[in-house]
Amino acid sequence: MPGAGGLLGRRRQRAGAAAVSGGGPHPAAPGSGPPPAGPEDPADSIERNAAFGLAVKLAGALFTGALTIFLVRELEPDGYGVFALATSIGSLVVLFSDFGISQSAARYIAERRGRHQEVGNVLGDALSLKLAASLLVSALLALLAVPIADAYDNPDLVWPLRLVSLAVLAQSVMALFAGSFNALGRNSLHFRLALSESAVEVGASVALVLLGAGVTGAVGGRAIGYAFGALLGVVLVARLIRPGRMHVGLRARWGYRPIAAYAGALLIVEGAFALYTEIDTLMIGAILGTTAAGLFAAPLQLLIFTQYPALALAAGIAPRLARHPDHPPNADALQGGLRLLILIQFALVVPIVVWAEPLVDLVFGADYGASVEPLRFLAPYVLIGGITPLLALSVNYLGEARRRIPLAIATVLINAALDLWLINELGIKGASIATSIAVAFYAFGHLMICVRVLDLRLAPLALSSTRSALAATAMGAVLFAFGTGTLSVLEMIAGGLLALTAYALVLVTTRELTGEDARQLRERAAAALGRGSGT
Repeated sequence: MPGAGGLLGRRRQRAGAAAVSGGGPHPAAPGSGPPPAGPEDPADSIERNAAFGLAVKLAGALFTGALTIFLVRELEPDGYGVFALATSIGSLVVLFSDFGISQSAARYIAERRGRHQEVGNVLGDALSLKLAASLLVSALLALLAVPIADAYDNPDLVWPLRLVSLAVLAQSVMALFAGSFNALGRNSLHFRLALSESAVEVGASVALVLLGAGVTGAVGGRAIGYAFGALLGVVLVARLIRPGRMHVGLRARWGYRPIAAYAGALLIVEGAFALYTEIDTLMIGAILGTTAAGLFAAPLQLLIFTQYPALALAAGIAPRLARHPDHPPNADALQGGLRLLILIQFALVVPIVVWAEPLVDLVFGADYGASVEPLRFLAPYVLIGGITPLLALSVNYLGEARRRIPLAIATVLINAALDLWLINELGIKGASIATSIAVAFYAFGHLMICVRVLDLRLAPLALSSTRSALAATAMGAVLFAFGTGTLSVLEMIAGGLLALTAYALVLVTTRELTGEDARQLRERAAAALGRGSGT
């Protein structure tokens, strides 16, 4: 039988879906009668939000990919290595600057969707906390730019790090508004915000680099883009929550304590995960040098797009798992989303394994030949890590972030220990192996939380994985037939289309994909193109 629940789950929740454990508001208990009618749900449908979530990621992929290729070629390995280190440090610092506030606020906003003034009060208090934390962290990073550059024995890091501190401040504020659009089920506004920020960032970065500003110009463009995004976010969210209003100040309108308390757990989790995502580049830079760090960071940038399907689905599904008094958690949507991701990730991982060399040559050029092996060894990371964002965000919206703390800390320790051993033994590819093992542990732990809280069914997911693995084998055989060395763009397009056809045929033959799935896809596509609410 095909995976239960369809590609995005049935529209109606199972009866037991509302019986979830943990804190926060709950639906009415059995026998107490239906809850009082709440305000009309202003959110778009899951399908529409997922579609705009995907649009956000595709637009980001387009701009990020183009900018990465431009910077890799203009800055060359040494310069790009400095840029990679500076932005890696910034990515780590921005999580501490955020202090977990964005996702904490998103949880409470999702639980109050449709109640505009309550949403405005939560947002205002969250922004007050955010500004206090972000200003402090950004100032510290600017002050520590010289000592950090000295630690890496590279004075060229100083000004990029100072500009990164400005980018961190603006990025942190923008993240609060982006998360709010997600929580409110209005990802069309998130798309507008992300597209505008990316366009400004790329334009500013390219202009500054071409004017001779080098690495400093590339980082400066990043700061300009995020500053624009933060200002635009204020305007968009103020319009969305009318007649509600945000109030920023010392006096809380909704409550600093609950936001800060849940944010504390998220800070530990997201800080640990940020360290996990950057620790490989940082340790390679410390052990093998900045050039080696650039050779690892370049293919890692290429793989960012493999997590976009999960992030897109999470944008539509995860907020519907919040404990809203009028809309119980939609566990079936999560079940169907996981099944869909299994089908997608198996298809994405095959070219990474078979065509690593032609992909690196096409995107980065001959100077990055040493990146081929690390990219190929990142295949398990692509397969498993591509599912993790949906699981992690689902746990956050369920109010169960505290359960993530031991998982996140253990993941970092596993990755760091393996990095220290494998980078010294195997070079750059050792980091690929280490991060793949660590993400497998991380994903399994989050899956178990969702199973316990929402009673997810593992047997259908295991069956989908087995059938997808068979289809991936057929897909790989087609790609291998076209060759694994230098390929023209036309050969890669033709090979890719034939390989995807083989993949789909095996899925149909094994009945992983059926006529019912095709019908559901048509319905979901129609729903994604129109407005509509739904749980």
